[in-house]
Amino acid sequence: MNSGPLNIEPALKALAAALHGEGPAVELSIGADGALVVGHIETPGCDDAVAVVRTSGSTGSPKATVLTVESLAASSMATALALKGEGQWLLALPVQYVAGIQVLVRSLFAGTRPWVMDMSGGFTPEAFTAAALELTDKIRFTSLVPTQLQRLLDDPSPETLAVLRRFNAVLLGGAPAPESLLAAAREAGVRVVTTYGSAESSGGCVYNGYPLEGVSVRVDGDGRILLGGDTIAAGYLEAPDQESGTFFEEDGVRWYRTSDLGSIDDDGRLNVLGRLDDVIITGGVKVSAAHIQEELEKSDAVAAAFVAGVPSAEWGQAVAAYVALAGEATAQAGGSPEASGDHAVVLEQEWRRTLGILAPKTVLAASSLRMLPNGKPDRLAMTAELSALHQGK
Repeated sequence: MNSGPLNIEPALKALAAALHGEGPAVELSIGADGALVVGHIETPGCDDAVAVVRTSGSTGSPKATVLTVESLAASSMATALALKGEGQWLLALPVQYVAGIQVLVRSLFAGTRPWVMDMSGGFTPEAFTAAALELTDKIRFTSLVPTQLQRLLDDPSPETLAVLRRFNAVLLGGAPAPESLLAAAREAGVRVVTTYGSAESSGGCVYNGYPLEGVSVRVDGDGRILLGGDTIAAGYLEAPDQESGTFFEEDGVRWYRTSDLGSIDDDGRLNVLGRLDDVIITGGVKVSAAHIQEELEKSDAVAAAFVAGVPSAEWGQAVAAYVALAGEATAQAGGSPEASGDHAVVLEQEWRRTLGILAPKTVLAASSLRMLPNGKPDRLAMTAELSALHQGK
């Protein structure tokens, strides 16, 4: 297995060549040995493609998003304007995803050298602090997900606080940031900028609720968020725009139709209200509630399951499950809340071993799911119960 920080030199070289039109598009991945793999990929019909970034595939097969010279240059320039300067970046996120690739691309445009955090032992405050101490530029940036920042601010050492305060901005994206976390960051003197975006928009393109220079945001009649402008990707490698309907042109502007619900207030600030689908974003990782439900219902002790994301100070959203006990488990519970609670604890422990990150962090067991008069699950009622149970832990 690879140990120590990733060697990003081949990735920087390949991306620089693609940005200058001197090489094919780049796709980064992590090999079985933990080392960075730089792949080259053909992008028919898109001669100015620089990078191909695959989405997580939480709602189906992963999509290969094609980012161009124009979209990456527009994103990098708008980011520099919003952050009031270019500087040195610390890479603390997986490099194969858009936030990681953007650290490399922004560094290439700025002419600065990024520093790579050693994540071979996972994300730890000690490793982050050690990497941040290696930065040499006076202007410093990093990108994190809320779970990482939460860990850094949980009983931080003086050294960790000192390096966090030296960043001109800590971009925070990948999941909703709890207000309690943002308040803790402000109190600690950490300059956090919340970001909203995805691979399809070349990463974060809305900072602290407001679109970057050259980015347009609107909400359609169904409440779906649409993002437009030069930062929007060329499309998906395997799915033509006319088939996917995700990307479209209107009055000379390229738009991306997100899967998020939102609203725009009188000041032009975007408020992201949640997902149109069943995706739960926990610790910056997207997981499908339907997929987890299928996994839970494989247990002999579960007759039916309902899975939802509930607010979590640490994870942004936490996976929670309302399960209807089956067979012997129901008989043993006998309608007793205490017995049902015991079964919930046993199931939680079992799923942590077998499902890993997909495992519910809160489980409520009952004799049946809550149902509406029309026979459909009462999603709102069960989500409210799960939220209260999780917050009370």
